[in-house]
Amino acid sequence: MEILWVLMAMLMVGFVMWPIVARRRAGIQQVEAGHPDAADPANYGFVRQELLDVRMPGPDQDLLDVLDVVQRSQDYRAAKQLLAGTDAVGEVRWQRVQAFAGAAALELAQRPGGVGETPGGQWLRVWRAEAPKDAGGAAVHAEFLVQQAWRTSTPGTDDFRIIMEEARSACGDAALLAPGDPIPYIIELSVARGLEYSREEFEQLWLKILDRAPAHMGAHMAALHYWCEKWHGSRELAYSFAEAAAARAPQGSLLAAMPLFAVFEHLPEVNLVQGFYESEVVTKAIHGALFAVHAARPDDPMLAHVRHLLIFFLVRSERWSEAMDQLVHVDGHVGALPWTLTSDPAADYAIYRALAVAGYEANGGSPATLPH
Repeated sequence: MEILWVLMAMLMVGFVMWPIVARRRAGIQQVEAGHPDAADPANYGFVRQELLDVRMPGPDQDLLDVLDVVQRSQDYRAAKQLLAGTDAVGEVRWQRVQAFAGAAALELAQRPGGVGETPGGQWLRVWRAEAPKDAGGAAVHAEFLVQQAWRTSTPGTDDFRIIMEEARSACGDAALLAPGDPIPYIIELSVARGLEYSREEFEQLWLKILDRAPAHMGAHMAALHYWCEKWHGSRELAYSFAEAAAARAPQGSLLAAMPLFAVFEHLPEVNLVQGFYESEVVTKAIHGALFAVHAARPDDPMLAHVRHLLIFFLVRSERWSEAMDQLVHVDGHVGALPWTLTSDPAADYAIYRALAVAGYEANGGSPATLPH
């Protein structure tokens, strides 16, 4: 995302210039590594940058174990079994479908195949060939095609449209195999954005999802893209969609955090407004997300997504203690917005983490004062 690239570039410049630029409130200054006054994230038990897991926003050991088996053996059956045993309408199954599709797409990118060489992701092709009636395999294949379209071609080109049309057909096949499953329709939300569905077509698709999983956070995050200014909507439409989702959120639902995602999608390319991150719209969205986090179940699979985005906004708002509180819950995994929109998610996350630690300590905090 171009906006985020600009923001990250500005942050990197600010990080380098820190020795000569004092922070407005905290008086933070960068010092040499190993200096007695240096703020060290390791003191808080945080994971070293090179060990951060970029695949997922939070832990899912069952998924990691199965991915390891599948990729080592190139046998899809463990993946098939895991999806079959995962709640069909829950957030976890959607994340696992994305993970399997992403793993196959990454394998193919690394090993595209050639004369005498088997292409990467062959296990997914075998899965579809040997178990054509398996709903899990059909969903993973549809998501794989969507990811391939966005990864390998440019929206609006013939190549992009060809892959997206194939993905739309695959979504239809997956939906027929599991009529009550929202996932094929959630996958189609990305197709709708890429193929420029009319608003009427998109809303008909959205109603199918609401009929099956009205409080599905992943679905709302995917639908928000369509309504954004950079795609087929506007800032006002995106905010309206997000605020409506928050207003009808059931108790304990993370949908109350949707306005923060809408704000993120419409960040100014260059922040010329003094105190933008302390503005009413940003502050209100942060408070809504914090409320959602505090009310959510500790095992809600979407909780990490909201915490990661909160880290971005809380650091930008110089709310160091609150940022640290989110960091202790998610550190170790960085497969979420905003980090995944950059070429090196671990590095960008580590910068924000270092800023949070430095700000926290400049205001009197220490590892001993941080609640766990």
